[in-house]
Amino acid sequence: MTRSARLFICCLIVTLRTGAAFAQATSTQAYQTPNSPAVAYAYVTSANKVDAFAAALDGKLTPVSGAPFKDDIVSMAATGKYLFGTDSNGNIDSFSILEDGGLAKVETYKGQGQSGGCGEPDGPLVLDRTGATLYDVELSTAGGLCEDYTFEALDIEKTTGKLNYLGSTGPVFLFSGPLSFIGDNVYAYGANCVNYETGQIGNIVGFERHSNGRLTVANVATPTPNAGGENNYCPSLTAADPTNHLAISFLPFNINDPYTPVGPSQLATYTVDDRGNLVTKSTKENMPATEVGSVNDLKMSPSGKLLAVGGSGLQIFHFNGSDPITHYTGLLTKDDVEQFFWDNDNHLYAISSGKGELFVFTITPTSVSQAPGSPYKLTSPGSIVVEPKTVLPKT
Repeated sequence: MTRSARLFICCLIVTLRTGAAFAQATSTQAYQTPNSPAVAYAYVTSANKVDAFAAALDGKLTPVSGAPFKDDIVSMAATGKYLFGTDSNGNIDSFSILEDGGLAKVETYKGQGQSGGCGEPDGPLVLDRTGATLYDVELSTAGGLCEDYTFEALDIEKTTGKLNYLGSTGPVFLFSGPLSFIGDNVYAYGANCVNYETGQIGNIVGFERHSNGRLTVANVATPTPNAGGENNYCPSLTAADPTNHLAISFLPFNINDPYTPVGPSQLATYTVDDRGNLVTKSTKENMPATEVGSVNDLKMSPSGKLLAVGGSGLQIFHFNGSDPITHYTGLLTKDDVEQFFWDNDNHLYAISSGKGELFVFTITPTSVSQAPGSPYKLTSPGSIVVEPKTVLPKT
């Protein structure tokens, strides 16, 4: 029987309150030199432009000279000297990150044309932990049903930022990322939950990164905790710590009503063994429940001690390696939060597209505060990436 091509990401988002409005960060603002060197640069996309901000040590943002930059970017990744962004045609633009945080275009990479008549993919760009290889997602024409995805590996020229095609994974059914690389940079994992034909299909997929940067689908164990009774857990996103642990968010569904969640998203923790298999002690009872509804984004802090969870709000949890994740904060905002990034100085930058807001929080394992000036008003922010300037000490 022919498979249906109808699929969409499962999410149930409810806007709960109106956020406060602060001074709008646009090109009409005069550029002001920060009082101290920037600890990070934050880049936020909106229609046909990229806003750029320098972050001070206290998290306060200052617009970068020349911003916003007139580029039609959908999603981004940044590493060291370069920023990469997919445009509305599915191409990847490379930019040099200048000393003051400005952007200078390097080239446009056209891709290998995997999408055919399926349209352009909307999967995010992902970097390996060393920043040597960029991975993008292409819809595969295999089978002609537009249900399969392939992960394309692109080598980054260190001196120019240009991209060179290395190869792809081949088709992966109903999985388009994003991916999280564990500390050894050999294994990467992703999860998603989609409505497909008669109900929810959840995927946890493992990949192996080879010495040349290419990815292949890894034949590894990816167990799912037991949701109890007639319920099933559907996995949605992954986040890796700097060693060999992984957080995965799960949304519970009843098998008799596979389209309506029967409870809040819960968080499981996994350990990756030396062959890439996932091992977990997580159960329905020790997996903490979130307050954000369906999870839009899941990010581990650089230290691996904190886990940020975004959806209908933003919440922080303590991450404890192989032990269960534990509660830390309630909702830091009740506004819908679509995406966020950490820098290396305890700052978390989060965007709310519907509210047109950019939040900055300073978060440590013992304290949480909102940075001066936060939230900043923006026009329809679409995606965000942060390039830290502070280098973490080696452990």
